Amino acid sequence: MTAFTVALVLAVAAAGLLRWRRPAWYWLAFGVTLAALRVLVRYRSVMDACGLTLPPARWRLALARATNRPIPEPRPPRIRRLRPTRTGLVLRLKLRPGQDVFDIAAASDRLRHSFSMFGVTSREVRSGVVEVRMTGYDVLKRVQMPAETETLPMRVPVALREDGSVHYRDYRAIPHALTLGATESGKSVYQRNLVAGLAPLDVALIGIDCKQGVELFPLARRFSALADSPDTAAELLDALVARMADVYRLIRTQQRITVDVPDAEIAADIWDLPEELRPTPVVVLVDEVAELALYATKEEERRRDRIITALVRLAQLGRAAGIYLEICGQRFGSELGKGITMLRAQLTGRTAHRLNDETSANMAFGDIAPDAVLAAIQIPAELRGLAIAGDSSGGWHRIRAPHTSLRQAVNLCNRYADRTPDLPELAPFRPTTGTATELVPSAKASPTTA
Repeated sequence: MTAFTVALVLAVAAAGLLRWRRPAWYWLAFGVTLAALRVLVRYRSVMDACGLTLPPARWRLALARATNRPIPEPRPPRIRRLRPTRTGLVLRLKLRPGQDVFDIAAASDRLRHSFSMFGVTSREVRSGVVEVRMTGYDVLKRVQMPAETETLPMRVPVALREDGSVHYRDYRAIPHALTLGATESGKSVYQRNLVAGLAPLDVALIGIDCKQGVELFPLARRFSALADSPDTAAELLDALVARMADVYRLIRTQQRITVDVPDAEIAADIWDLPEELRPTPVVVLVDEVAELALYATKEEERRRDRIITALVRLAQLGRAAGIYLEICGQRFGSELGKGITMLRAQLTGRTAHRLNDETSANMAFGDIAPDAVLAAIQIPAELRGLAIAGDSSGGWHRIRAPHTSLRQAVNLCNRYADRTPDLPELAPFRPTTGTATELVPSAKASPTTA
Protein backbone atom coordinates (compact mmCIF):
# COMPACT_ATOMS: atom_id res chain seq x y z
CA MET A 1 0.00 0.00 0.00
CA THR A 2 1.23 3.47 -0.85
CA ALA A 3 1.60 6.21 1.74
CA PHE A 4 -1.38 8.06 0.23
CA THR A 5 -3.63 5.01 0.62
CA VAL A 6 -2.56 4.54 4.24
CA ALA A 7 -3.21 8.22 5.00
CA LEU A 8 -6.62 8.01 3.32
CA VAL A 9 -7.60 4.92 5.33
CA LEU A 10 -6.47 6.57 8.55
CA ALA A 11 -8.43 9.74 7.73
CA VAL A 12 -11.60 7.76 6.99
CA ALA A 13 -11.17 5.74 10.19
CA ALA A 14 -10.63 8.92 12.22
CA ALA A 15 -13.71 10.51 10.66
CA GLY A 16 -15.81 7.43 11.46
CA LEU A 17 -14.55 7.35 15.04
CA LEU A 18 -15.28 11.05 15.51
CA ARG A 19 -18.77 10.66 14.07
CA TRP A 20 -19.50 7.86 16.53
CA ARG A 21 -17.87 9.22 19.69
CA ARG A 22 -17.73 12.99 19.14
CA PRO A 23 -20.36 14.06 16.58
CA ALA A 24 -19.78 17.76 17.28
CA TRP A 25 -16.08 17.45 16.47
CA TYR A 26 -16.86 15.43 13.35
CA TRP A 27 -19.30 18.09 12.22
CA LEU A 28 -16.80 20.93 12.63
CA ALA A 29 -13.95 18.95 11.03
CA PHE A 30 -15.68 17.22 8.12
CA GLY A 31 -19.48 17.42 8.19
CA VAL A 32 -20.02 21.14 7.68
CA THR A 33 -18.04 21.25 4.42
CA LEU A 34 -19.68 18.13 2.99
CA ALA A 35 -23.16 19.33 4.00
CA ALA A 36 -22.68 22.79 2.47
CA LEU A 37 -21.53 21.26 -0.83
CA ARG A 38 -24.44 18.80 -0.76
CA VAL A 39 -26.97 21.60 -0.24
CA LEU A 40 -25.56 23.82 -2.98
CA VAL A 41 -25.29 21.00 -5.53
CA ARG A 42 -28.71 19.46 -4.87
CA TYR A 43 -30.60 22.66 -4.10
CA ARG A 44 -32.48 23.23 -7.35
CA SER A 45 -33.44 19.59 -7.92
CA VAL A 46 -34.50 19.11 -4.28
CA MET A 47 -36.68 22.21 -4.31
CA ASP A 48 -38.29 21.05 -7.53
CA ALA A 49 -38.95 17.56 -6.12
CA CYS A 50 -40.44 19.03 -2.94
CA GLY A 51 -42.82 21.28 -4.86
CA LEU A 52 -41.10 24.48 -3.76
CA THR A 53 -40.52 25.94 -7.23
CA LEU A 54 -42.66 28.19 -9.39
CA PRO A 55 -43.11 27.92 -13.17
CA PRO A 56 -41.42 30.67 -15.20
CA ALA A 57 -43.38 33.84 -15.88
CA ARG A 58 -45.49 34.03 -19.02
CA TRP A 59 -43.38 36.76 -20.53
CA ARG A 60 -40.28 34.54 -20.17
CA LEU A 61 -42.08 31.66 -21.88
CA ALA A 62 -43.23 33.92 -24.69
CA LEU A 63 -39.72 35.34 -25.09
CA ALA A 64 -38.22 31.83 -25.22
CA ARG A 65 -40.68 30.75 -27.91
CA ALA A 66 -40.12 33.92 -29.94
CA THR A 67 -36.35 33.57 -29.86
CA ASN A 68 -36.40 29.77 -30.27
CA ARG A 69 -34.58 29.25 -26.98
CA PRO A 70 -35.02 26.44 -24.40
CA ILE A 71 -37.96 26.76 -22.02
CA PRO A 72 -36.79 28.37 -18.73
CA GLU A 73 -36.63 26.05 -15.73
CA PRO A 74 -38.91 26.45 -12.68
CA ARG A 75 -37.56 28.94 -10.13
CA PRO A 76 -36.82 27.88 -6.53
CA PRO A 77 -36.57 30.35 -3.65
CA ARG A 78 -33.41 32.40 -3.93
CA ILE A 79 -30.59 31.67 -1.46
CA ARG A 80 -29.65 34.89 0.27
CA ARG A 81 -27.18 33.43 2.74
CA LEU A 82 -25.70 30.08 3.76
CA ARG A 83 -24.09 30.21 7.19
CA PRO A 84 -22.41 27.28 8.98
CA THR A 85 -22.84 26.93 12.75
CA ARG A 86 -21.42 24.65 15.44
CA THR A 87 -24.42 22.33 15.04
CA GLY A 88 -25.55 22.66 11.45
CA LEU A 89 -26.33 25.11 8.65
CA VAL A 90 -28.55 28.19 8.51
CA LEU A 91 -30.09 28.83 5.10
CA ARG A 92 -31.87 32.14 4.53
CA LEU A 93 -34.26 32.07 1.56
CA LYS A 94 -36.13 34.79 -0.34
CA LEU A 95 -39.52 33.42 -1.34
CA ARG A 96 -40.88 33.87 -4.83
CA PRO A 97 -44.20 35.71 -5.33
CA GLY A 98 -47.03 33.35 -4.46
CA GLN A 99 -45.02 31.16 -2.10
CA ASP A 100 -45.82 30.90 1.61
CA VAL A 101 -43.85 30.15 4.76
CA PHE A 102 -46.13 27.17 5.39
CA ASP A 103 -44.88 25.57 2.17
CA ILE A 104 -41.34 25.43 3.58
CA ALA A 105 -42.55 24.16 6.98
CA ALA A 106 -44.67 21.42 5.37
CA ALA A 107 -41.68 20.20 3.35
CA SER A 108 -39.25 20.16 6.30
CA ASP A 109 -39.17 16.38 6.59
CA ARG A 110 -38.57 15.92 2.86
CA LEU A 111 -35.79 18.50 2.94
CA ARG A 112 -34.19 16.64 5.85
CA HIS A 113 -34.02 13.41 3.86
CA SER A 114 -32.98 15.06 0.61
CA PHE A 115 -30.09 17.00 2.15
CA SER A 116 -29.11 14.09 4.47
CA MET A 117 -29.40 16.24 7.60
CA PHE A 118 -30.57 15.21 11.06
CA GLY A 119 -33.28 17.85 11.44
CA VAL A 120 -34.78 20.82 9.56
CA THR A 121 -36.87 23.63 11.05
CA SER A 122 -37.98 26.93 9.58
CA ARG A 123 -39.19 30.31 10.77
CA GLU A 124 -40.23 33.54 9.13
CA VAL A 125 -37.69 36.33 9.59
CA ARG A 126 -39.78 38.98 7.86
CA SER A 127 -42.25 39.15 5.01
CA GLY A 128 -40.95 37.02 2.16
CA VAL A 129 -37.79 35.85 3.98
CA VAL A 130 -37.53 32.43 5.66
CA GLU A 131 -34.71 31.05 7.78
CA VAL A 132 -34.18 27.29 7.48
CA ARG A 133 -32.05 25.81 10.29
CA MET A 134 -30.57 22.38 9.57
CA THR A 135 -28.79 20.30 12.22
CA GLY A 136 -26.09 17.85 11.24
CA TYR A 137 -26.40 15.54 14.27
CA ASP A 138 -28.59 14.92 17.32
CA VAL A 139 -27.73 17.93 19.48
CA LEU A 140 -30.06 16.77 22.27
CA LYS A 141 -28.33 13.42 22.78
CA ARG A 142 -25.21 14.96 24.33
CA VAL A 143 -26.17 18.47 25.37
CA GLN A 144 -23.29 20.93 25.15
CA MET A 145 -24.15 24.56 25.73
CA PRO A 146 -22.10 27.11 23.74
CA ALA A 147 -19.27 28.79 25.61
CA GLU A 148 -20.76 32.25 25.04
CA THR A 149 -24.44 33.16 25.35
CA GLU A 150 -26.34 36.42 25.23
CA THR A 151 -26.46 38.22 28.57
CA LEU A 152 -29.45 40.45 29.24
CA PRO A 153 -31.19 41.45 32.50
CA MET A 154 -33.56 38.73 33.74
CA ARG A 155 -32.73 36.45 30.80
CA VAL A 156 -30.85 33.21 31.44
CA PRO A 157 -29.92 30.25 29.19
CA VAL A 158 -31.40 27.03 30.53
CA ALA A 159 -31.40 24.48 27.71
CA LEU A 160 -30.56 23.67 24.10
CA ARG A 161 -33.18 23.48 21.37
CA GLU A 162 -33.36 20.74 18.75
CA ASP A 163 -32.23 23.19 16.05
CA GLY A 164 -29.00 23.91 17.94
CA SER A 165 -30.00 27.33 19.28
CA VAL A 166 -30.04 28.24 22.96
CA HIS A 167 -33.32 28.24 24.85
CA TYR A 168 -33.55 31.23 27.17
CA ARG A 169 -35.87 31.91 30.08
CA ASP A 170 -36.71 35.59 29.62
CA TYR A 171 -38.66 36.91 32.59
CA ARG A 172 -39.22 40.33 31.03
CA ALA A 173 -40.97 38.75 28.02
CA ILE A 174 -42.64 35.77 29.81
CA PRO A 175 -43.11 36.69 33.48
CA HIS A 176 -44.66 33.44 34.76
CA ALA A 177 -44.17 29.84 33.68
CA LEU A 178 -45.41 26.32 34.40
CA THR A 179 -43.18 23.22 34.31
CA LEU A 180 -44.81 19.78 34.26
CA GLY A 181 -43.30 16.31 34.26
CA ALA A 182 -43.66 12.84 35.70
CA THR A 183 -41.32 11.41 38.30
CA GLU A 184 -37.74 11.01 37.00
CA SER A 185 -38.51 13.08 33.91
CA GLY A 186 -35.86 15.77 34.49
CA LYS A 187 -37.78 18.56 36.23
CA SER A 188 -35.24 18.83 39.04
CA VAL A 189 -32.31 19.21 36.62
CA TYR A 190 -34.21 21.88 34.69
CA GLN A 191 -34.89 23.72 37.94
CA ARG A 192 -31.22 23.50 38.97
CA ASN A 193 -30.18 25.02 35.63
CA LEU A 194 -32.66 27.81 36.25
CA VAL A 195 -31.26 28.53 39.72
CA ALA A 196 -27.69 28.29 38.39
CA GLY A 197 -28.49 30.85 35.70
CA LEU A 198 -30.17 33.24 38.15
CA ALA A 199 -27.53 32.94 40.88
CA PRO A 200 -25.07 35.49 39.39
CA LEU A 201 -27.84 38.06 38.73
CA ASP A 202 -29.16 40.80 40.99
CA VAL A 203 -32.36 38.97 41.83
CA ALA A 204 -33.98 37.59 44.97
CA LEU A 205 -34.81 33.87 44.89
CA ILE A 206 -37.81 32.65 46.90
CA GLY A 207 -38.39 28.92 47.23
CA ILE A 208 -41.41 26.86 48.25
CA ASP A 209 -40.53 23.18 48.61
CA CYS A 210 -43.11 21.18 50.55
CA LYS A 211 -41.10 17.96 50.24
CA GLN A 212 -39.44 18.99 53.50
CA GLY A 213 -37.06 21.10 51.44
CA VAL A 214 -35.05 18.24 49.93
CA GLU A 215 -34.80 19.93 46.51
CA LEU A 216 -34.27 23.61 47.31
CA PHE A 217 -32.80 23.76 50.82
CA PRO A 218 -29.33 22.55 49.70
CA LEU A 219 -29.24 25.78 47.65
CA ALA A 220 -30.29 27.87 50.64
CA ARG A 221 -27.29 30.21 50.68
CA ARG A 222 -28.55 31.93 47.50
CA PHE A 223 -32.22 32.10 48.59
CA SER A 224 -33.69 35.11 50.37
CA ALA A 225 -36.63 33.07 51.70
CA LEU A 226 -37.61 29.42 51.82
CA ALA A 227 -40.70 27.51 52.95
CA ASP A 228 -40.81 23.76 53.53
CA SER A 229 -44.45 23.29 54.55
CA PRO A 230 -47.84 24.54 53.37
CA ASP A 231 -48.31 26.56 56.58
CA THR A 232 -45.04 28.42 56.08
CA ALA A 233 -45.79 28.80 52.37
CA ALA A 234 -49.10 30.51 53.14
CA GLU A 235 -47.39 33.06 55.39
CA LEU A 236 -44.58 33.59 52.87
CA LEU A 237 -47.02 34.21 50.02
CA ASP A 238 -48.96 36.70 52.15
CA ALA A 239 -45.69 38.54 52.80
CA LEU A 240 -45.01 38.61 49.05
CA VAL A 241 -48.46 40.06 48.38
CA ALA A 242 -47.75 42.76 50.97
CA ARG A 243 -44.39 43.48 49.29
CA MET A 244 -46.17 43.77 45.94
CA ALA A 245 -48.49 46.41 47.38
CA ASP A 246 -45.52 48.36 48.79
CA VAL A 247 -43.77 48.29 45.40
CA TYR A 248 -46.89 49.61 43.69
CA ARG A 249 -47.06 52.47 46.17
CA LEU A 250 -43.42 53.28 45.37
CA ILE A 251 -44.15 53.27 41.63
CA ARG A 252 -47.15 55.51 42.17
CA THR A 253 -45.09 58.09 44.05
CA GLN A 254 -42.38 58.05 41.36
CA GLN A 255 -44.58 58.18 38.25
CA ARG A 256 -43.94 61.92 37.70
CA ILE A 257 -47.09 62.46 35.67
CA THR A 258 -46.94 66.17 34.85
CA VAL A 259 -47.40 68.14 31.66
CA ASP A 260 -43.67 68.87 31.34
CA VAL A 261 -42.48 65.23 31.65
CA PRO A 262 -42.17 63.21 28.40
CA ASP A 263 -44.18 60.02 28.22
CA ALA A 264 -41.01 57.92 28.08
CA GLU A 265 -40.12 58.92 31.63
CA ILE A 266 -43.45 57.99 33.21
CA ALA A 267 -43.03 54.90 35.38
CA ALA A 268 -45.48 51.99 35.09
CA ASP A 269 -43.33 49.16 36.52
CA ILE A 270 -40.07 48.73 38.42
CA TRP A 271 -37.97 48.82 35.23
CA ASP A 272 -39.09 52.41 34.58
CA LEU A 273 -37.81 53.57 37.99
CA PRO A 274 -34.33 55.07 38.49
CA GLU A 275 -31.79 52.38 39.29
CA GLU A 276 -31.16 53.72 42.79
CA LEU A 277 -34.89 53.43 43.62
CA ARG A 278 -35.64 50.19 41.78
CA PRO A 279 -36.67 47.33 44.09
CA THR A 280 -34.94 44.00 43.69
CA PRO A 281 -36.83 41.69 41.29
CA VAL A 282 -38.07 38.44 42.85
CA VAL A 283 -38.36 34.97 41.32
CA VAL A 284 -40.62 32.55 43.22
CA LEU A 285 -39.92 28.84 42.62
CA VAL A 286 -42.67 26.42 43.67
CA ASP A 287 -41.32 22.87 43.55
CA GLU A 288 -44.57 20.85 43.77
CA VAL A 289 -47.76 22.84 43.44
CA ALA A 290 -50.06 19.89 44.25
CA GLU A 291 -48.77 19.86 47.84
CA LEU A 292 -50.13 23.39 48.22
CA ALA A 293 -53.51 22.58 46.73
CA LEU A 294 -54.40 19.25 48.39
CA TYR A 295 -56.33 19.20 51.67
CA ALA A 296 -58.03 16.70 53.97
CA THR A 297 -59.70 18.85 56.65
CA LYS A 298 -61.67 22.08 56.75
CA GLU A 299 -58.71 23.90 58.24
CA GLU A 300 -56.44 22.68 55.45
CA GLU A 301 -59.06 23.73 52.90
CA ARG A 302 -59.05 27.29 54.25
CA ARG A 303 -55.25 27.31 54.11
CA ARG A 304 -55.36 25.96 50.56
CA ASP A 305 -57.76 28.71 49.43
CA ARG A 306 -55.49 31.30 51.03
CA ILE A 307 -52.44 29.93 49.17
CA ILE A 308 -54.13 29.68 45.76
CA THR A 309 -55.63 33.15 46.12
CA ALA A 310 -52.21 34.60 46.88
CA LEU A 311 -50.65 32.81 43.90
CA VAL A 312 -53.39 34.05 41.57
CA ARG A 313 -52.90 37.62 42.81
CA LEU A 314 -49.15 37.39 42.27
CA ALA A 315 -49.66 35.93 38.79
CA GLN A 316 -52.14 38.62 37.80
CA LEU A 317 -50.43 41.65 39.33
CA GLY A 318 -46.85 40.69 40.12
CA ARG A 319 -45.16 41.44 36.80
CA ALA A 320 -45.10 45.21 37.17
CA ALA A 321 -43.84 44.82 40.74
CA GLY A 322 -40.98 42.58 39.57
CA ILE A 323 -42.36 39.33 41.02
CA TYR A 324 -42.14 36.32 38.72
CA LEU A 325 -43.48 32.79 39.24
CA GLU A 326 -41.92 29.43 38.33
CA ILE A 327 -44.41 26.70 39.21
CA CYS A 328 -43.52 23.01 38.91
CA GLY A 329 -45.67 19.92 39.30
CA GLN A 330 -46.61 16.52 37.97
CA ARG A 331 -50.19 17.51 37.15
CA PHE A 332 -51.94 20.85 37.07
CA GLY A 333 -55.60 20.20 36.38
CA SER A 334 -58.97 21.23 37.73
CA GLU A 335 -58.96 18.29 40.16
CA LEU A 336 -56.68 20.42 42.36
CA GLY A 337 -59.67 22.60 43.17
CA LYS A 338 -61.10 26.01 42.43
CA GLY A 339 -58.75 28.72 41.29
CA ILE A 340 -56.27 26.34 39.65
CA THR A 341 -57.42 26.94 36.08
CA MET A 342 -57.44 30.69 36.76
CA LEU A 343 -53.83 30.42 37.91
CA ARG A 344 -52.85 28.30 34.91
CA ALA A 345 -54.29 30.90 32.54
CA GLN A 346 -51.79 33.45 33.89
CA LEU A 347 -48.76 31.19 33.34
CA THR A 348 -47.63 32.18 29.85
CA GLY A 349 -44.60 29.93 29.53
CA ARG A 350 -45.17 26.17 29.44
CA THR A 351 -42.56 23.41 29.68
CA ALA A 352 -43.56 19.74 29.73
CA HIS A 353 -41.13 16.90 30.36
CA ARG A 354 -42.19 13.27 29.93
CA LEU A 355 -45.85 12.86 30.93
CA ASN A 356 -47.71 9.67 31.73
CA ASP A 357 -50.97 10.46 29.93
CA GLU A 358 -52.47 12.71 27.30
CA THR A 359 -54.65 14.50 29.85
CA SER A 360 -51.56 15.88 31.59
CA ALA A 361 -50.19 17.09 28.25
CA ASN A 362 -53.48 18.84 27.55
CA MET A 363 -53.12 20.64 30.87
CA ALA A 364 -49.90 22.18 29.58
CA PHE A 365 -50.56 22.80 25.89
CA GLY A 366 -54.22 22.10 25.16
CA ASP A 367 -55.18 25.77 25.41
CA ILE A 368 -52.15 27.30 23.63
CA ALA A 369 -50.45 24.78 21.30
CA PRO A 370 -52.49 21.64 20.51
CA ASP A 371 -49.76 20.38 18.16
CA ALA A 372 -47.38 20.10 21.11
CA VAL A 373 -49.63 17.68 23.02
CA LEU A 374 -48.70 14.68 20.88
CA ALA A 375 -45.00 15.59 21.04
CA ALA A 376 -45.14 15.78 24.85
CA ILE A 377 -46.51 12.26 25.30
CA GLN A 378 -44.02 10.76 22.84
CA ILE A 379 -40.92 11.57 24.92
CA PRO A 380 -39.21 8.25 25.73
CA ALA A 381 -38.51 7.39 29.35
CA GLU A 382 -34.79 6.87 28.77
CA LEU A 383 -34.32 10.46 27.56
CA ARG A 384 -34.65 12.20 30.90
CA GLY A 385 -34.51 15.97 30.60
CA LEU A 386 -36.05 16.11 27.12
CA ALA A 387 -38.99 18.52 27.17
CA ILE A 388 -41.40 20.51 25.05
CA ALA A 389 -41.34 24.27 25.62
CA GLY A 390 -44.05 26.60 24.36
CA ASP A 391 -45.83 29.84 25.11
CA SER A 392 -49.12 31.59 24.42
CA SER A 393 -48.07 32.41 20.83
CA GLY A 394 -48.63 28.76 19.89
CA GLY A 395 -45.02 28.05 18.96
CA TRP A 396 -43.12 25.21 20.61
CA HIS A 397 -39.68 23.59 20.59
CA ARG A 398 -38.01 20.41 21.80
CA ILE A 399 -35.40 21.30 24.38
CA ARG A 400 -33.05 19.52 26.75
CA ALA A 401 -31.17 21.01 29.68
CA PRO A 402 -27.52 20.08 30.27
CA HIS A 403 -26.95 17.78 33.20
CA THR A 404 -26.28 19.75 36.38
CA SER A 405 -25.69 17.74 39.52
CA LEU A 406 -26.95 18.92 42.88
CA ARG A 407 -23.33 19.43 43.99
CA GLN A 408 -22.63 21.68 41.01
CA ALA A 409 -25.73 23.75 41.76
CA VAL A 410 -24.80 24.01 45.45
CA ASN A 411 -21.28 25.17 44.56
CA LEU A 412 -22.68 27.90 42.30
CA CYS A 413 -25.12 29.08 44.97
CA ASN A 414 -22.33 29.16 47.58
CA ARG A 415 -20.08 31.07 45.18
CA TYR A 416 -22.69 33.79 44.67
CA ALA A 417 -24.07 33.78 48.22
CA ASP A 418 -22.89 37.38 48.66
CA ARG A 419 -25.40 38.45 45.98
CA THR A 420 -28.36 37.26 48.06
CA PRO A 421 -30.43 40.37 48.80
CA ASP A 422 -31.82 40.92 52.28
CA LEU A 423 -35.54 41.69 52.03
CA PRO A 424 -36.81 43.00 55.41
CA GLU A 425 -40.41 41.92 54.82
CA LEU A 426 -39.22 38.35 54.17
CA ALA A 427 -36.67 38.22 57.00
CA PRO A 428 -38.69 35.68 59.08
CA PHE A 429 -38.39 33.21 56.17
CA ARG A 430 -34.66 33.64 55.53
CA PRO A 431 -33.07 30.17 55.69
CA THR A 432 -30.53 29.65 58.44
CA THR A 433 -27.23 28.41 57.09
CA GLY A 434 -23.95 27.60 58.75
CA THR A 435 -20.64 29.21 58.06
CA ALA A 436 -19.42 29.38 54.51
CA THR A 437 -17.86 26.12 53.48
CA GLU A 438 -15.21 25.51 50.89
CA LEU A 439 -16.50 24.50 47.50
CA VAL A 440 -16.37 20.76 47.02
CA PRO A 441 -14.99 19.71 43.62
CA SER A 442 -17.77 18.08 41.68
CA ALA A 443 -17.37 14.96 39.60
CA LYS A 444 -17.18 15.33 35.87
CA ALA A 445 -20.71 15.81 34.56
CA SER A 446 -22.20 13.17 32.36
CA PRO A 447 -23.08 14.45 28.89
CA THR A 448 -26.59 13.06 29.18
CA THR A 449 -29.30 14.65 31.26
CA ALA A 450 -30.62 12.91 34.32
